[in-house]
Amino acid sequence: MDGTVSARSGGRRPNWWKPRERPVPPAGYPEMIEAMRLLQDRITAAVPDAAMVAEVTRGLTAIADRLEPTARDEWSQLAGSLREVPGRGSALLPVVEILSENETTLRGRVRFSRFHLGGNGAAHGGTIPLMFDDILGRLANSGGRPVARTAYLHVNYRSITPIDRDLRVEIRFDREEGRKRLLRGELRDGDVLCADCEGLFVELRPGQP
Repeated sequence: MDGTVSARSGGRRPNWWKPRERPVPPAGYPEMIEAMRLLQDRITAAVPDAAMVAEVTRGLTAIADRLEPTARDEWSQLAGSLREVPGRGSALLPVVEILSENETTLRGRVRFSRFHLGGNGAAHGGTIPLMFDDILGRLANSGGRPVARTAYLHVNYRSITPIDRDLRVEIRFDREEGRKRLLRGELRDGDVLCADCEGLFVELRPGQP
């Protein structure tokens, strides 16, 4: 990774290098995202007939059309940028409820839902690195540290990760070497280790996207 600014950015630095206020969600926004998560679960489990498919499609299209005029660019949107809202206000992420957090450790609780099902009651293998990457990144970029990006994430699958159960996730900041930050994490179902991981995050140079 180098410190040049991509030509695709028009020679301008990415907006995250400029001071900006965090967007403030309107009343009810977290509940709207939670309703979206519920919808994802219900659609995943549903086997509707053709009439219901048509009805639901019309309803979802109407909602999408209603939201379209409110769209903003990446640096102004709410979803994914709300640190204090479960899942950062993103319907994509498995929601980690933070139980304790400081500059070097993070402990939380996560529940993979029907939307995250891979098969036979287990979470899809791809959703586990998604959860780890998000929560490791949170810790890697905490404590006033400059912005860093994931360089690699290695996940070991030790046993199945069940859906619809509260699981325990623990992350620790292992060490820092220059621009490199190494973190480790574990996901447990009670005493059973479901998965563990190692992630390397590299601090970006000024202006690096």
